[in-house]
Amino acid sequence: MIMKKYISAFIATVFAVTSVTGCASGMPQNPGNASSGAAADSGDEISIVTTIFPEYDWVMNILGDNPAGAKVSMLLDNGVDLHSFQPTAEDIMKISDCDLFIYVGGESDEWMEDVLEEAVNKDMIVINLLETLGDSVKEEEVVEGMEGRDHDHDHEEDDHEEDEEHDHEEPEFDEHVWLSLRCASTLTDNIAKALETIDSANAELYRKNADAYIAELSELDKKYEESVSKAATKTLLFGDRFPFRYMADDYGLDYYAAFVGCSAETEASFETISFLANKVDELNLHAIMTIEGDNHKIAQTIADTATASDIEILTMDSMQSVTSKDVDAGATYLKIMEDNLAVLDKALK
Repeated sequence: MIMKKYISAFIATVFAVTSVTGCASGMPQNPGNASSGAAADSGDEISIVTTIFPEYDWVMNILGDNPAGAKVSMLLDNGVDLHSFQPTAEDIMKISDCDLFIYVGGESDEWMEDVLEEAVNKDMIVINLLETLGDSVKEEEVVEGMEGRDHDHDHEEDDHEEDEEHDHEEPEFDEHVWLSLRCASTLTDNIAKALETIDSANAELYRKNADAYIAELSELDKKYEESVSKAATKTLLFGDRFPFRYMADDYGLDYYAAFVGCSAETEASFETISFLANKVDELNLHAIMTIEGDNHKIAQTIADTATASDIEILTMDSMQSVTSKDVDAGATYLKIMEDNLAVLDKALK
């Protein structure tokens, strides 16, 4: 794709410029052998780079009081979601020299491969969320009534490239694994193991913190289970993208939506609006769901088209636009998931 080629070329340029303009001793030296915990044992600050907010918050809960003086960065920090993010030169160099790098690993993150190939710290531990979860990762699905999947996120490929890609088409996976509390527990455990390796002197504390946090995740998971088991309705209808498939599958919920979770579309066809409005009436739903953001036009149009007059528009937070300002204001992964449960309770009552 043109956009991916552009990013690859940009990455190559960043490393080329850095190698020419760097200090006399050449490229920066590795901060230590991450596999032996040398970075922490030598007194160096541990550098951890995460792409999205959930990863960042999981790390902070494992670190606790941050005994090793770890520096933790969150790349997607300006409200741009995973599917629209483009790295800066500073982002690329930050990844290249860190001790632990955590990223989602889906189609939106394909540019990471070039960065990791050129990484300065060859002892870096890398956690790819989708690879870590393995067979638990789900392919994107287009359910009845949904707009067709936009297979070209960049919208700029020429016909030859499009035909060639179609001939070698691979399944596209749903990237929104962080919206499953069960996946979050697995990923927290794996991040803790990586930190125990990098900073062996504080391994016991990291394990203690991780176990305590996983217990909190499990407790909230039980609350979700109990809530759904008592719910009168077992179907969600989103007049928006649907990034909550992992959550829905965890608790046996059905769903309808205007678009798949990774869609770049913002306009729904008459057929989609009509289908979803009819489902609202057929299933006697009293809530139409959206994700965070200001544009709830599609949800409102569905509500206006349906027969019922007491339909609420409710918003669940997919955590794709959380910034450091939100973190400073008290945002946490658990708090957002608790708030989402409260919204889910209203939608399914």
